[in-house]
Amino acid sequence: MKISTQAFPEINPPLSVIVDDREANCGPAAVLAAMEGMSIKFQRLPLGDYLIDNRLLAERKTLMDLIASIQDGRLFRQGCRLATSQYRTVILLEGTTASLADNKMSREAIQGAIITLTLILGIPLLRSRHSEESAKLLIYAAQQMRRVATGALPRKGRRPKGKRRTQLTLLQGLPGIGPERARQLLAHFGSVEAILNAQLEELMTVPGIGKGVARDIRWAVNEGETEYSIFNDPVL
Repeated sequence: MKISTQAFPEINPPLSVIVDDREANCGPAAVLAAMEGMSIKFQRLPLGDYLIDNRLLAERKTLMDLIASIQDGRLFRQGCRLATSQYRTVILLEGTTASLADNKMSREAIQGAIITLTLILGIPLLRSRHSEESAKLLIYAAQQMRRVATGALPRKGRRPKGKRRTQLTLLQGLPGIGPERARQLLAHFGSVEAILNAQLEELMTVPGIGKGVARDIRWAVNEGETEYSIFNDPVL
């Protein structure tokens, strides 16, 4: 059964939507597949859950997903990869606070994670209450971006700043890393991903990176930590 298209009268030509196959049985994917004006394809995406119009890359998380990714340390690494993607990226956070009734993570820790994603890494965040609203938000966002790309909406200047500047900004989100150390790291390793994967001894070969700073970097990006303390600091 097709969902009414009256809410989306402008989907012409159809929006191309690639859905990560691991998301195929989730609510938003089913809602999108039922909409007219969608060209849906399911395949494994290397990053994100939804790639729309080959322009907007969305990572969908329920509130419980968010908490799990904070606890196991995936969130910072995932956020860094999203922030350096070739696409415009967004995190879609789905659910209501009622779903957190039995959760033991502090409100400050969750807020710290969201601040890191949005203010430090510069990734926009959209909130939805349920799957249908998630699907509609993705379509609204993609339509808006299509209008901007085709000149249908006025825009004051251009936002992105170039990959190198984005990479340097990301690195300065790591503990003990200012502008100069960020430049040294990037010059030595060549990419943010290589820096995040570097071992303690490799980091210490970079000028200006001593053992203490190298240890702090490894602590921040280590997925093995059960507590991702960078997000537990209410100052963030």
